[in-house]
Amino acid sequence: MAGRGESMKWIVNNRINAIYIIIAAFLFLLPFVYESRNMLILLTQIFVFAILAMSYDLLLGFTGIVSFGHAMFFGIGAYSIGIFMKRFEPTMLHFIYAVLATILITAIVSFIVGLLTLRLKSHFYAMLTMALAGLFLVLAEKWRTLTFGNDGFTFRVPELFIDRTNFYIICLAAMIATFMILKRFTNSPLGRVLQAIRENEQRTESLGYQVLHYKIAASVVSGVLAGIAGIFYAMSLRYVNTSVFAMDITLDALLMTIIGGVGTLVGAIIGAGLIEFAHDGLTELAKEHWIFERWIIFFGIIYILVVIFFPLGIVGTLRKFTWKRKKQQPAKKKENLAG
Repeated sequence: MAGRGESMKWIVNNRINAIYIIIAAFLFLLPFVYESRNMLILLTQIFVFAILAMSYDLLLGFTGIVSFGHAMFFGIGAYSIGIFMKRFEPTMLHFIYAVLATILITAIVSFIVGLLTLRLKSHFYAMLTMALAGLFLVLAEKWRTLTFGNDGFTFRVPELFIDRTNFYIICLAAMIATFMILKRFTNSPLGRVLQAIRENEQRTESLGYQVLHYKIAASVVSGVLAGIAGIFYAMSLRYVNTSVFAMDITLDALLMTIIGGVGTLVGAIIGAGLIEFAHDGLTELAKEHWIFERWIIFFGIIYILVVIFFPLGIVGTLRKFTWKRKKQQPAKKKENLAG
């Protein structure tokens, strides 16, 4: 029976992986068969926010940490690429320097933030991360010689990223790489400990695990990936200002994770797609009728409906439904045999 269960699990995993490969291949080929600049830009934006949402899902979905300051890592990445491209020649070498600077700064900041705040209870941690993100926002507003304050600044990008199709493919590849890295990370022994912390932190600690160390590790990985997302976001606009540190960025990541399905990774991608498509669609409708100018109200209605009909998120609810269906099948077989 155990062997049969393992074989069924292997078949299901292979089917899921095959679906992922087909979708990835379709997305890679899309810009070559469907020429729509607006769609290309929208999908690129989805890939960027999917990276951000997956990084947030690592905290919320796999470790049980609620953060209201995730935007600070996103903003660090955005300003790193912007400052490097503004002050130096927009070459691939300087792009690599910006990426390395982002990784280093976000890793250090997330380590320090985690060390100072992760000893606290979840709600205190959430409030403190929001306060720290606010400090970065004020710093970006006041340090005008470097950031140009609220006005922000434009910058050039390396030649490879100028073409929208190239940038689309690079962002898609980055999203897929992030998904694969996090999938491997969450399925590793370290990832299993993080999930145990999420389920019961006290019990995990009683088993001898240094809970704080694991939480900080998750915080560092999450912060670095959020910084990478910030790089691609700023490069898509070729402009950066203090809005990258705004609370809205963190709330978007939170909503994407909840709508898609907490602790699923692929749900974060689906959530990013739904929110960006909804935002774009409602913005277009605002041009047709004045009532849609208040698109945030309709957006809120969509969110409420999703929460009502998919309480575990879209992916989480579908998984629960599939699991229940599989559980009922053996019972039905037994009834048929008995009959």
